[in-house]
Amino acid sequence: MTRASSTRPATPPQVQSSTVVPVLAFSGIVVSLTQTLMIPLVPKLPELLHARAADAAWAITATLLAAAVATPTIGRLGDMYGKRRMLLFSLGMLVLGSVVCALSDGLAPMVVGRVLQGLSSGVIPLGISIMRDELPPERLGGATALMSASLGVGGALGLPAAAFIAENANWHTLFWVAAALGAVAAVLVTSLVPESQARTGGRFDLPGAVGLSVALLCLLLVISKGADWGWTGGVTPGLLIAGLVVLAAWGRWELRTPQPLVDLRTTARRQVLLTNIASVVFGFAMFATSLVIPQLLQLPEATGYGLGQSILAAGLVMAPNGLIMMAMAPVSARISQTRGPKVTLMVGALVVAVGYGSSLLMLSSIWQLMIASSIIGAGVGLAYGAMPALVMAAVPVSETAAANSLNTLMRSIGTSLSSSVAGVVLAHMTIELGGAALPSLGGFRVVLGIGAVAALFALLIAAFLPGQPTNRDQELA
Repeated sequence: MTRASSTRPATPPQVQSSTVVPVLAFSGIVVSLTQTLMIPLVPKLPELLHARAADAAWAITATLLAAAVATPTIGRLGDMYGKRRMLLFSLGMLVLGSVVCALSDGLAPMVVGRVLQGLSSGVIPLGISIMRDELPPERLGGATALMSASLGVGGALGLPAAAFIAENANWHTLFWVAAALGAVAAVLVTSLVPESQARTGGRFDLPGAVGLSVALLCLLLVISKGADWGWTGGVTPGLLIAGLVVLAAWGRWELRTPQPLVDLRTTARRQVLLTNIASVVFGFAMFATSLVIPQLLQLPEATGYGLGQSILAAGLVMAPNGLIMMAMAPVSARISQTRGPKVTLMVGALVVAVGYGSSLLMLSSIWQLMIASSIIGAGVGLAYGAMPALVMAAVPVSETAAANSLNTLMRSIGTSLSSSVAGVVLAHMTIELGGAALPSLGGFRVVLGIGAVAALFALLIAAFLPGQPTNRDQELA
């Protein structure tokens, strides 16, 4: 199999590198913000889309499934045909999907638009890969940490902004704003981000892409819809078996084809494998706070533990979480430069565990929830900055986008698992209020406790990573 050279391209001029980072980070923030836009609309979706609640939920699920399918495929195409080209394609899908949603008044076009928006999920791993190609080694650690943090920043800023727009304007405005931001990002990328010359070339592995997509669709449908459909009968067991069978056949194909979608031999390297496993667990851990704290803030005070806040107020309480994630990007890079990204990941996991532990005792007021959320955000910012460094240190430049995309997919699978598990816990631990079943305080504490345990498990996995040199040493090697 012919591969492109892994030699780093010549360092670009400083003026060029100084524009690449903010443009790519802005693009990442726009994509993550777009994923948050639907949250204020969730309770109203059946009415807005003239559909049953179970059907309206597909407006959320469709984006998750599309993102899972698109991320590894777009990453591989980026390695083969140009990362900037696929980045612009992803932003184009975001703009097109947002316009379709903005023009929608029914379920079918909304689902189509949300699928198109989901296809933009490869922006963050592609951005990290472009940074590896274009930035000098001394700037790479901080830049990739900032790009990783953009996922949380967009979500934290998007929630209050979306709530404000939804409360004060027609709900279609949310998607027109998303389309405008996506268009701005595309123009900036076109003008200021160069195309990398690091390519793998060769032929795209279409059977591998189809096989992985089918397996992921089956397994993620089980994760996201299993609680609604039932775990023991009907569609759920069949999808689970089908997904596992297709995944096994896909793995066999990938090991035999000369130009695989995912190089499983590279993925099986200890450093890459453990980082991806830790990413699943960490994605599970970090998402619990996003499921618990907004609900606690919005539940009525009559429950005895709810704080009776609006969704706008809840979004403002969560906003510092994302801002702290961004603020931790240079700290994450500094620790990785001096102690190695393994240590950074371990410290991040420990901080998240401390944040969840403190949250078990800090649920009675807004300021307590804000502090607990901010501690967790700091840990996530540290860990998310370390994961791309760990992956890129173990793969050749010609496979950077595919490897980062797979790592992003692992985090997404973790958050999907977290949502499913938390949903089951909160559905079974309830109280009655005014004839309605609401999640109990004990249920919230169980979910937070699970988040703490998951963070400690991620810490344990990270401890078995190989000893790490500094980021600068990795990039010069």
